[in-house]
Amino acid sequence: MSRGRRTGQAGRVTIKAVAARAGVSAMTVSNVFNDTGKFGRETRERVLAAIAELGYVPNSAARRLVGATPARVGLLYAGVDSLFIDGVLAATAVASAERGLQLMARKADSPEDALAVARALQEAGADALLLLPPFDTVMAGSARFRALGLAAAAIATAAPLPGLSTVRIDNRAASRAVTQLLIDKGRRRIAVIAGPRDHSDSVERLLGCREALAAAGLPLPDDLVVEGRFTFESGLEAAERLLDLAEPPDAIVAANDDMAAAVLWIAHRRGLVLPRDLAVTGFDDTLLATRVWPSLTTVRQPIDRMTARALDLLLDALRLGPEAAPTDVLETHALVERAST
Repeated sequence: MSRGRRTGQAGRVTIKAVAARAGVSAMTVSNVFNDTGKFGRETRERVLAAIAELGYVPNSAARRLVGATPARVGLLYAGVDSLFIDGVLAATAVASAERGLQLMARKADSPEDALAVARALQEAGADALLLLPPFDTVMAGSARFRALGLAAAAIATAAPLPGLSTVRIDNRAASRAVTQLLIDKGRRRIAVIAGPRDHSDSVERLLGCREALAAAGLPLPDDLVVEGRFTFESGLEAAERLLDLAEPPDAIVAANDDMAAAVLWIAHRRGLVLPRDLAVTGFDDTLLATRVWPSLTTVRQPIDRMTARALDLLLDALRLGPEAAPTDVLETHALVERAST
């Protein structure tokens, strides 16, 4: 017993050490912790005896996983008015309830205060953290965040990130496809309302547009690219700016549905006939895409699948502790063509 305690002080006892002591696999140890899978009474007793002997407790979440108190997952998201974020909140709430998790959702108004919000979530009892852009890249690059010791996963990010599990789509390929659709329909002066440059997914979506246009030999001058904030209001401002050009675009690729809907609003107000005078595309396939006229051609992100998979990865991390390696999951997107093109 004292030997196990000394090991815990010098360095965390691993699940492999427990498995070796009990003569079982690491997965069996995890199953005993979570009361899942098949194992006999004698195996369970050996695993629990090894845990007690070595003093193995991965973290407070592991204790919850074997007790009456459910694990708590914090969701950290940007404080902007976005139907995509609303959709993520709803999907995460459902997936958390299905898994017996407590969800603690908090918004941060800027990348600068994201760490403080993450720390507050931990102090309130969060055992793991689910991140949305732009906080995915902020936390992945923060030694102070890593020092918190929270299991973390990010959804809707642009690429694998160090120390985090990620669940995402290929944003660049999706944006390239929606831009190519416009090119195939004969549009030649295509403008872009990009998302914030501190969002990794925004950067990839703009690159996808550029690649499709370059491959078709079409220019994308600076005056045809406007940076929005993923909000309806920023879409209104960007649409006004683009349609005020001496030679306005004949198509606009917006980096999300909120901004694309704003383009439709401005176009209608100016008396444009859509899509004859102007084709418009969005991204995310939120409820808004089918609540506007004309309905939006957009890219569908499978948010329900993405949030569910991210929570499963967090559960794995809580069960396995340091043995759980970050995982990158690439989900399939879909191009949904509707009346706006």
